[in-house]
Amino acid sequence: MARVVAYVDGFNLYFGMKHGHFKRYYWLDVAALAQSLLKPGQELSATHYFTARIRDNGRNAADQKRQIDYIEALGLRSIQCQFGHYLQKNRKCWNCGTTWPDYEEKMTDVNIAIQLLSDAFDDTFDVALIISGDSDLTTPIRRVRERFPDKRVIVAFPPGRQSSELKRHANGYLNIGEDKLRASQLPDRLVKPSGFVLQRPVHWQ
Repeated sequence: MARVVAYVDGFNLYFGMKHGHFKRYYWLDVAALAQSLLKPGQELSATHYFTARIRDNGRNAADQKRQIDYIEALGLRSIQCQFGHYLQKNRKCWNCGTTWPDYEEKMTDVNIAIQLLSDAFDDTFDVALIISGDSDLTTPIRRVRERFPDKRVIVAFPPGRQSSELKRHANGYLNIGEDKLRASQLPDRLVKPSGFVLQRPVHWQ
């Protein structure tokens, strides 16, 4: 059996679903999604999920709670979560001169690249499945293919996400459709070892 490790770009996937008006699928089991994308003769060895924790801005407590619950739910599925961070940047209106703070997510592409290359050198996969449409991942994909020609790198594009560069440098690519999202949902209720119940947020129904 060919060993497959999945690398999930959490924000790229989230915004792909958001722009596709698929909020009802946010409670997504990314390991089940990766499993649904495998071919016969392949087995899923591990799933890595990359994101950044939402920063408190005094108005987003509900968003933070939903994300915390979701990350904990993924942990119950033995999905390995890795976190980047947000960098504050000031935005400016060029018409009126008003400035305001904004936040930009950082490190996800770097974290994916490091994990992908480390796993290639440690020989933990035969096939890398990258769920993202971020062209910044082109270089690590190219390096893996150059150094490990027997390994394959497949890109799965979230809804509405495409990259000609990723298509060019991966061994293959596919598009994630609504049917895969619908069929890969976490249970509405999950119970932690402590007995605490995690529930699908009402806002995501």
